[in-house]
Amino acid sequence: MFELVAPHIALVTLNRPEKRNAIDPATSMAMEAIVRRIEGEADIRVVILTSGDDRVFCAGADLSAIAAGKALGIDTANGGFAGFVYAQRTKPWIAAVEGMALAGGCEICLACDMIVASENARFGLPEVKRGLMAGAGGLHRLPAALPLNIAKEIVLVGEPFDAALAYRYGLVNRLVPPGEALTTAKALAETIAANAPLAVQYSLSAIRASAGQSDGGSRAVVAERFATLRRSEDYAEGPRAFVEKRAPVWTGR
Repeated sequence: MFELVAPHIALVTLNRPEKRNAIDPATSMAMEAIVRRIEGEADIRVVILTSGDDRVFCAGADLSAIAAGKALGIDTANGGFAGFVYAQRTKPWIAAVEGMALAGGCEICLACDMIVASENARFGLPEVKRGLMAGAGGLHRLPAALPLNIAKEIVLVGEPFDAALAYRYGLVNRLVPPGEALTTAKALAETIAANAPLAVQYSLSAIRASAGQSDGGSRAVVAERFATLRRSEDYAEGPRAFVEKRAPVWTGR
């Protein structure tokens, strides 16, 4: 489900409570379409991804669909698992997590740019307990987000870990009381959405593209995006508004 919840902010809700928000082919196709639509709507600057169930964010792949021979389609050509984890996205996505985010559900969170989690949230990659691997980004994104040995333990033991540990190691941006993840994520989104949208998008692109690169490589990535930003109307508007002592009016152009 996709809706606008504030100026420039979209809310995407996983809503299969009877299946613990597990991902089936229909959900993957819907998510891929939502990502594509959001990318095409310039007025949307920030996206929040949450679930309609405060007990579980997402339990991963729908194993009943897989057992029924419907595994094809849970990964899409453009988005990977859930039509999302490898999708090309220019805008920041914030996961607002209540309850369990396991297996592919955890990997969906890792694919987001920020995570707001309630104290009752739990994350985990239990694939090794089923003879599987976390193949939707977990095996490279979790070690990038956590200390290497902590990530190794989480993957190889396969047990869930709580939001307090995730917050302590920097995987979670905000740790909040139960029931407050979405409200806090909206406040964070509003703060981001008030900034120049192109500056946000190019900064985010530079962070993603420079991850793991040398200092020289990272400088080249930043310089390339900055050169593009300098040609935008918003690049001129920001300093002009400051000098004129007024709020900037961003056009995203």
